[in-house]
Amino acid sequence: MATVIEMPKLSDTMTVGTLVNWLKNEGDEVTIGDALAEVETDKATMELECFEEGVLLKQLASAGDEVAVGTAIAAVGEKGEKFDASSVKSSGQSEDTKPKDEEKEDDKKEESEKKSDKAKPEASSAKKEPTAKKSESSATSSSASKEEESSGNSRRKISPLARKLAEEKGVSLDGVKGTGPGGRVVKADVLAAAERGDSAPATGTSSSAGSAQSFPVIEGGAIAEEEKIKVSSMRGTIARRLLESKTQIPHFYLEIEVNAAPLLKLRADLNASLTQLPPEKGGAKLSVNDFIMKASAEALRRVPLANCSWGGDHIQQHPDAHVSFAVAIDDGLITPVIQKAQNKSLRQISAEVKSLARKARDKKLKPDEFTGGTFCVSNLGMFGISRFNAIINPPNAAILAVGATRKVPVVNEKNEIVPGERISLTLSCDHRVVDGAVGAQFLQALQELIENPALMLV
Repeated sequence: MATVIEMPKLSDTMTVGTLVNWLKNEGDEVTIGDALAEVETDKATMELECFEEGVLLKQLASAGDEVAVGTAIAAVGEKGEKFDASSVKSSGQSEDTKPKDEEKEDDKKEESEKKSDKAKPEASSAKKEPTAKKSESSATSSSASKEEESSGNSRRKISPLARKLAEEKGVSLDGVKGTGPGGRVVKADVLAAAERGDSAPATGTSSSAGSAQSFPVIEGGAIAEEEKIKVSSMRGTIARRLLESKTQIPHFYLEIEVNAAPLLKLRADLNASLTQLPPEKGGAKLSVNDFIMKASAEALRRVPLANCSWGGDHIQQHPDAHVSFAVAIDDGLITPVIQKAQNKSLRQISAEVKSLARKARDKKLKPDEFTGGTFCVSNLGMFGISRFNAIINPPNAAILAVGATRKVPVVNEKNEIVPGERISLTLSCDHRVVDGAVGAQFLQALQELIENPALMLV
């Protein structure tokens, strides 16, 4: 007898999944552990494993479909077995049965459409009178324009709207042929001339430096096609969680500017040697963000109260620093996690960051690679952003926003103004868990580690 495969819950917050594509076709033999399809969840794109052995009899969902958790998507049975897709029910609901709230919504739409159809004749008849008045107004305007407009020795008929449009677009009316009544130049004629590039000739007597003739408006294409972009499962989850975070978590912000010169020098010295080695012999290229990740883990070791979560009736102290970092992807962002970062070397953290970031962009992260973080780092320095405030990623109690390294004048110990390199760090804190003093202690520890980066190598 055929076994129905249902959409599983692939993450703790998943309610629906998008079936990206099938990896097995109808009629293919499948075994336990085979990947049947790729499913996009609210976190990442994952492979759907088969837990039955036999033949894929029927695909009950198509690529691109959004499928609720618990809904049947396939049937597996014996070779040659017939399967009736119409008999399938998922989560107590057959395919052709709608929930009551959907039926009510459909009834409302149908009733609304009926009312709209009844109202259409009345609306059209109501529009006739204003249209007639508009025609009379146009005729009056046309008559006035005949008296007012002239060009050279012969009188020309140009509508006021056409003249105004020509001035805005820098179009010369001398060569524009009117297609309106009696050869009148109308709006369509000016637009056609603008498309042909019939610009107005430059004149030596301009009323002002900023006039339309001096600086004609350059017509170009739209920057993008107008469309309604469907919200993906991931984008919808990000929107919901960040709204909850910003409205339900009492944020406060602490900022500190640290001397980045020692860190940049150590990084340059290490990379000068490490980049010469092949990967199998420890070759690597360390980034500023790798140092920030390592320094954050060490600072959490020194100030563990910043490595906590709000539990409603208690505060959860985490024993390890699981440091996550924000990665921008097409649908928004995701935060891969460096597990037990306090126990890993700078080179290990660098390798994991690169590997997880690549998986994140390919939507190949596994659930345990983007869940369980206790602290987050968001770095926009590579985009030239000097400083910013990040929104806390629950259940974390803090997130570190890292700005760009800037060359600025600074005052040294001898009260001399000298060139310096500074980086801005802003800590967003959940005031239910992290008090101002705790946040300040964390930033002090972070500053010491960044300004004395050799401590990270011990």
